[in-house]
Amino acid sequence: MAENSTDIAAMSFEEALAELDLIVRRLEEGKGRLDDSIVSYERGALLKKHCEAKLEEARTKVERIVSGPDGSVALQAAESV
Repeated sequence: MAENSTDIAAMSFEEALAELDLIVRRLEEGKGRLDDSIVSYERGALLKKHCEAKLEEARTKVERIVSGPDGSVALQAAESV
């Protein structure tokens, strides 16, 4: 299963989120063995952390185009929310 073989650090946000969604669904079913559920929960926590880091990275990269008084265009970092 991809859960055991994929290095989380190399995953895109979308890949990590998709796997996290699968883990959550499987845990919500409650049909697996306890030990397997614990391993899945731990991986889910790591995936959540990875997704949060990817979102923060994207947020800091967001830029907006601003127009100067002389008509020049520049990029300015987005303001904190």
